[in-house]
Amino acid sequence: MNRPYTPHRGLLVLLGVLACLPLILPNSFYFDLLIRFAINAAIAITLNLLIGYTGQISLGHAGFFGLGGYGSAILISRCGIPPALALVLSATGVAVLALLVARPILRLKGHYLAMATLGLGIIIMITLTNESALTGGPDGMAVPAFTLLGWEVSGDRTWYAISACTLLLTAWAALNLIAAPGGRALQAIHGSEVAALAVGIDVAAMKVRVFVLSAVAASVMGSLSAHYVGFITPGIAGFLHSIELVTMVVLGGMASVFGAILGAAVITVLPQLLSTLEGWETVAFGAVLMLCMIFLPKGLVPTLRARWQRRNA
Repeated sequence: MNRPYTPHRGLLVLLGVLACLPLILPNSFYFDLLIRFAINAAIAITLNLLIGYTGQISLGHAGFFGLGGYGSAILISRCGIPPALALVLSATGVAVLALLVARPILRLKGHYLAMATLGLGIIIMITLTNESALTGGPDGMAVPAFTLLGWEVSGDRTWYAISACTLLLTAWAALNLIAAPGGRALQAIHGSEVAALAVGIDVAAMKVRVFVLSAVAASVMGSLSAHYVGFITPGIAGFLHSIELVTMVVLGGMASVFGAILGAAVITVLPQLLSTLEGWETVAFGAVLMLCMIFLPKGLVPTLRARWQRRNA
């Protein structure tokens, strides 16, 4: 008889995979790919709390990612603030901004909400592009190395350890939130806001909280990504990056923490695997995504899990 699946067993599997990967990676290229995957996956997990569990679409989340990166870069290079404090201050600023815009934006539903969040992301990207005195404009700006108590973070393995630990911590926190009363409230809002109100859930407050939480997570990962790469441009806050993040959630499976992780892995790694097609990689990538959505309509993880349970029932 098969043992029942529990989310925390999946967390142990993720821990084992992340721990074993450095032992088999052949060179720095693969470390770089996995670091970017871990950063994307952490953002996708928190974005899934907003989209998959609460049912609130966001097409401008890359804006918060960009604000985190630029906030750290500006505070360090222009104001002389230590990197760790700059990261915290950037995340705090993003939290305030998200709190200010969340209530009016989240009153909207469906396509109207999507357009409002898209507009917010566009405003952020245009601001980062035009404020060249602070941000360097379209050419971007260099980001100083991340230091903590005199120790400078450098090297592929160090950055991999940081990004992998951040991913594990994000997944663990998300799983515990989902299992808590607050997580069940988010799912109730997704099911029916009227029914959620009827049982005493403060729908507006819960939507604002999860929006701010996902924005802060994107800001923190934006700061870490900026320090890792060492350079930043307004493109990271653009519409295409926002769509990429949403695609990770939808492809992996909405309302699934491990679906968000798998979706991030596919979107990050697959273009590199298809690069040998020399000009046709974008077509092949689009075809793969289409086939996944046709044959796995609920996303990779939920569909495969349902088929496995039916087979072993």
